[in-house]
Amino acid sequence: MIPFNVPPCTGHEMKYIGEAVASHKICGDGQFTKRCSAWMEERFHAHRVLLTTSGTTALDMASLLCALQPGDEVILPSFTFSSTANAFVNYGAKLVFVDVRPDTMNIDETKIEAAITSRTKAIVAMHYAGVACEMDTIMAIARKHKLLVIEDAAQAVMSTYKGRALGTIGDFGCFSFHETKNYSMGEGGAILINAPEYVERAEILREKGTDRARFFRGQVDKYTWVDLGDSFLPSELNAAYLWAQLEMADAINADRLKSWKSYYDAFADLEKKGLVTLPTVPEGCVHNAHMFYLKCRDLEERTALITFLKARDILAVFHYVPLHSAPAGLRFGRFSGEDVYTTRESDRLVRLPMYYGLTADDQAKVIRAVRDFYGV
Repeated sequence: MIPFNVPPCTGHEMKYIGEAVASHKICGDGQFTKRCSAWMEERFHAHRVLLTTSGTTALDMASLLCALQPGDEVILPSFTFSSTANAFVNYGAKLVFVDVRPDTMNIDETKIEAAITSRTKAIVAMHYAGVACEMDTIMAIARKHKLLVIEDAAQAVMSTYKGRALGTIGDFGCFSFHETKNYSMGEGGAILINAPEYVERAEILREKGTDRARFFRGQVDKYTWVDLGDSFLPSELNAAYLWAQLEMADAINADRLKSWKSYYDAFADLEKKGLVTLPTVPEGCVHNAHMFYLKCRDLEERTALITFLKARDILAVFHYVPLHSAPAGLRFGRFSGEDVYTTRESDRLVRLPMYYGLTADDQAKVIRAVRDFYGV
């Protein structure tokens, strides 16, 4: 079976994990956590990067930093993972779902302003497949209405928008290092703090509500409980695994982009014949080949394609069921405007195997099987 995903492994992971164990420092914020954070701050020109236990808890921290009150509203796309929504629902916010653009599957920036009410507090820009939302427009709307912007960049590490790293444009950015992402620590994530005034509170929230970070910098003579918080620090063992990925970030990125382009070139004629729709990367956006997807004619055809590939030992998958149609989405949110594309386009989308180290032979087998399905 050609798997849908294989977690990345560079070969140095066990060495670094062993070094962490030998240092007698395996809880959070050891040498590997600091290396990872410093690397991202320098590489992405982020003001402050804090590793977290997951992309979900990075979003939780962003939600807490927004100081949401019960009844506040947060605008987000319906085509996203439940974590994007839970982060705000958990703190009492009401979700306002907005339709997506059919070309990128990102939030339709032209529909955001109509969704704003007197209770709106924040906009969530989720960069689907590592392709940027239209951030200039989103930021202009946010500043006009004095709203915060959270970039859900879980899929977008190494992607850029007009030369700026995704996750560094909004007030807060959230990365995921889950095993399905381009760079992995098994379970883990990071929050990017792009406004200096939020850094100190972010450190407190992450350290169980204490000013422990200030204590270790010598700014206070003892640390104490000063605010609400949680244990958002990942294990040093996870950070050691991630460091092996970040050391080879460019090589991993290049490998995935090569596979992505091979798929795209192989299916270009299918799109010309009107058999499938291929991903779109708008001008000014540089993506990270997080995934490669095709859009079939409809749900029935997608189901048939997935079944066809599985019979040939190839695992392809569909993606999110739109949140606004889910039981929790109906309970915690509402859809603003008309669902023109969200449901229709999500029903058509199928993701092909994509991971670091995907062999040319395996990819050729996937390509041949898809072409056989369409009889070309």
